[in-house]
Amino acid sequence: MAPLLAVGVTATLVPALAPTQASAAEPLTRFANQKPAWHRCDASLPAAFQCATIKVPLDYSRPGAKTIKLAISRVKTSVPGKRHGVLLFNPGGPGGEGLDMPVMAKDMLPKKVREQYDLIGFDPRGVGRSSPVTCGLTNAEQNFEHPYRAEKFNRDVKWARTVADKCRAKNGDRLPYITTRNTARDMDVIRAVLGEKKLSYLGYSYGTYLGAVYAQMFPERTDRFVLDSAVDPARVWRGMIQVWAEGTEPAFTRWTKWTAQRHRTYKLGDTPAKVKKTFWDLVARADRTPVDDGGEKFTGDDIRAALRPMFYSPKDAAEAVVSLKKAARGHAGHPLRSSVPARPQAPRWSAAAAQPPADNGTAAFWSVVCGDTGAWPHDPEQYRRDAIRDKAKYPLYGDFGSNITPCAFWDQPAEPVTAVDNNVGLLTVQNQWDSQTPLVSGLGMHRALKGSRLVYVKGGEGHGVYGGDPRACADRTVNAYLSTGRLPARDVTCKPPVSPGRGLNQHIVPTPPHTPGVPRF
Repeated sequence: MAPLLAVGVTATLVPALAPTQASAAEPLTRFANQKPAWHRCDASLPAAFQCATIKVPLDYSRPGAKTIKLAISRVKTSVPGKRHGVLLFNPGGPGGEGLDMPVMAKDMLPKKVREQYDLIGFDPRGVGRSSPVTCGLTNAEQNFEHPYRAEKFNRDVKWARTVADKCRAKNGDRLPYITTRNTARDMDVIRAVLGEKKLSYLGYSYGTYLGAVYAQMFPERTDRFVLDSAVDPARVWRGMIQVWAEGTEPAFTRWTKWTAQRHRTYKLGDTPAKVKKTFWDLVARADRTPVDDGGEKFTGDDIRAALRPMFYSPKDAAEAVVSLKKAARGHAGHPLRSSVPARPQAPRWSAAAAQPPADNGTAAFWSVVCGDTGAWPHDPEQYRRDAIRDKAKYPLYGDFGSNITPCAFWDQPAEPVTAVDNNVGLLTVQNQWDSQTPLVSGLGMHRALKGSRLVYVKGGEGHGVYGGDPRACADRTVNAYLSTGRLPARDVTCKPPVSPGRGLNQHIVPTPPHTPGVPRF
């Protein structure tokens, strides 16, 4: 294949815009013809890890107007003769920084894959080093987990309105354009700037939706796409927060059965019903008197929120409940926060590197999930009714998932939400027990992408599959596809690896329990 920015490769760039905006195509060629000034990303990082900045339109329907900066990175293949093209990464979010992904992937991808691609990272628009947005939010304002309580609902409404107002005031005319559709267009500018006719891609979590939107908008430029731990396009975005409640109930039921079978070890009950009662008794006790767990006070609502993602791994949840029970009796245990497995360390930029605003991830998250779709209700009473209904239907998290968010007070989106419904051939990957994008969500993406093949890890736990163990069935299937471009003849069901590793996206998501902040897909 042609080397990066090769002479003779036409960097075409035709935007996916409405017919009335078709005249924007010609001015966009100036963005396709940019020549990135590649340089070493940071003196503290490997010299092969290169960075550059390009410009993209803020509003693609007006490419001659305001522009924003997009930070991109690369690690070039060391074997140009085997090069197939570029492999672009997104680690999840919305709001996840992806500039460091190539240097992480270089150490985790198998040689037969790594040698075929220049590995490309980028911070999506509004994120990290790509013209970052900020709403000037306090730590308390960044905490999104608001359980429904009748006496606190007016405060929740005030919080949601305050966040929306702050984001609008801080970002002005930029806010309507921090969207998935525009990030997909940015990806196509990156493709064109790199001199590539097609784009290969590995996206996790939110990155699966971003990849699916790109495939919908630019099907002829979609090459080898892997969507790992998928968002259901039909549920963006309120439904993807609500699906956490729906998905957690079967995980909780599984946990009660698993734990009852190990009563001698955990002493939480020798039947599923008794285990369930133990948990809810603990929640009730913490609501009366918060549990001091390593200096951190947990109410019953805190316990519900903190353990929600942990129930997808029964052993982790059982150990956490045992520890909290000890703490409730005044005995020291292992603090809940310390029970979260450590993530692989992302490359560390030097202190001299420009840092994004403290609330950048939160600001970018709400910008995308509120700005992508106008389907959010605007009547606070609708959220109240939904939270009451879903707390009864999904006791663990239903009221959290359906309570009011800043999107209730957001301006109408600049564009309609993307309907994902195509026959592009690509690969989706999904664990059965995924806390952030539950199985029902991954299956929804697979249905929407009619030309896709699904790699389903039956019994698999955790958010993010690929990149943990090159010997595992799922990794082997993905590696074969990235190496050859050939999809499996049919969907593939895999067993979980004996010793699951940590996938490429695990330095970003999921958010550790009881850490105030924003949800991550």
